[in-house]
Amino acid sequence: MDKIIVLDFGGQYCHLISRRIRDMGVYVEVLPCNASKEELAKDGLRGIILSGGAACVYDNDSPKCDKGIIHLGVPVLGICYGHQLIAYLDGGKVITGAAGEYGTTELEIVKNSILLNGLHGMQKVWMNHKDIVKTLPDCYAITAKTSISPVAAFEDINNKIYGLQFHPEVMHTENGNKILENFVFGVCNAKREWDASKIIDSIKSEIKAIIGARKAIIALSGGVDSTTAAVLVSSVIGKNLIAVYVDTGLMRHKETEFIEKAFSKFGLNLKIIKARERFFNALRNIIDPEEKRKIIGKAFVDIFDELAEKEAAEILIQGTIYSDRIESGITQHSSRIKSHHNVGGLPDDMKLEVYEPLRNLYKDEVKRIARQLRLPDEIIKRHVFPGPGIGVRIIGEVTPEKAEIVRRASFIIEEELTKAGLYDTVWMAFAVLLPIKSVGIQGDARSYKYPIVVRIIESKDAMTSNFARVPYDVLEKISTRITNEISDVNRVVYDISNKPPATMEWE
Repeated sequence: MDKIIVLDFGGQYCHLISRRIRDMGVYVEVLPCNASKEELAKDGLRGIILSGGAACVYDNDSPKCDKGIIHLGVPVLGICYGHQLIAYLDGGKVITGAAGEYGTTELEIVKNSILLNGLHGMQKVWMNHKDIVKTLPDCYAITAKTSISPVAAFEDINNKIYGLQFHPEVMHTENGNKILENFVFGVCNAKREWDASKIIDSIKSEIKAIIGARKAIIALSGGVDSTTAAVLVSSVIGKNLIAVYVDTGLMRHKETEFIEKAFSKFGLNLKIIKARERFFNALRNIIDPEEKRKIIGKAFVDIFDELAEKEAAEILIQGTIYSDRIESGITQHSSRIKSHHNVGGLPDDMKLEVYEPLRNLYKDEVKRIARQLRLPDEIIKRHVFPGPGIGVRIIGEVTPEKAEIVRRASFIIEEELTKAGLYDTVWMAFAVLLPIKSVGIQGDARSYKYPIVVRIIESKDAMTSNFARVPYDVLEKISTRITNEISDVNRVVYDISNKPPATMEWE
């Protein structure tokens, strides 16, 4: 089968590149950046892509690849850090720019190129860098530029080597898929031989091989990730799977009732554990968000360990997806953005073996699998909810009273979006409680209460997002209801930050 290799230099969007190309029907493998030429030069190799990364090419400990890989005889594409590394390894010069380029940027096409075929004039692209290529090696030509990056794209047409300072894999690059298609089909001449439906069969085979006849516990949150993982594993090992929902006190409005009703249809061996007091006690006086995530992760694992001992289970299954892992800094050379409690928040002394059947998939891929498994829309279309729950939507110390404020405010936001027909058009919508108070006027009297931040965002894969341009009348209804119905709140603000530079959650 024809394949493209992506070399991972620790970039946040590395696996997003592979996902985009898999969606085109071409098989992709992601390998560490220090993979040897021999590992790459196997049957079916049609092209190599060097991913982005957080390092500088001149750093002593920055990730590098063998220069021979660039001249292996197959087409090569460098993206962001990969673009800079190709220029550096072949004798060009990379410098720190006068200013960074983060977010949507205007790109000017200055030369016809097979990689940029079909693109003309000015293009909107997604940038996320500070270093730039200043001068190119001999035989390389500039094909695009920006006001900050004089070499925003280059090519060595004779050796089929290409570089892009921007990220075509990110949805905000308006013709990003077109550029990747130009590389995969126009330059690499790869054939469409990969069928995404094979993912289910592949995962089931892996489940059978890894779990076998052993008992397993799955952490069930009610979201599409953990539900999809539960149904897949249950289809292979049956009653040897114990699905566990933990009511932490940090869950959505009436979440436990939803779980009991929704999962009665799946025939799962479901156990509900009420542990509110345990979690709130563990979080008392804790302010640092990373510490919160680790404490919540440990509390979950302690509960699973206790249950595993009682049930003689050996494996803990989690609905971890790739965006969780990359943000937790789990891959070599990647930066830790925040420790997702089911990844970077897990303690080192775990008794259970951890297995993550969805670990290499993105959210929209999981939803595609969920539809193939015929899961109901009430699961598939639910908004994303973080593993640590409301605990990371309360800035500062977490208390039962603050959790109730956020829970009620978030319910109002979702309810008003549903009434307006907007719930299914956005990725997630929720409230954040700030650790400050402000002066207001309620009932002709001075009030001094909390502000609530409303966060409503659009995304496809959780690696990037835009704030949703919700109509003002809907936002006004949300604001009015929150300040009228929640006595501890007198002000509502709307977060208009994209990711990057912000993250989706506040902590």
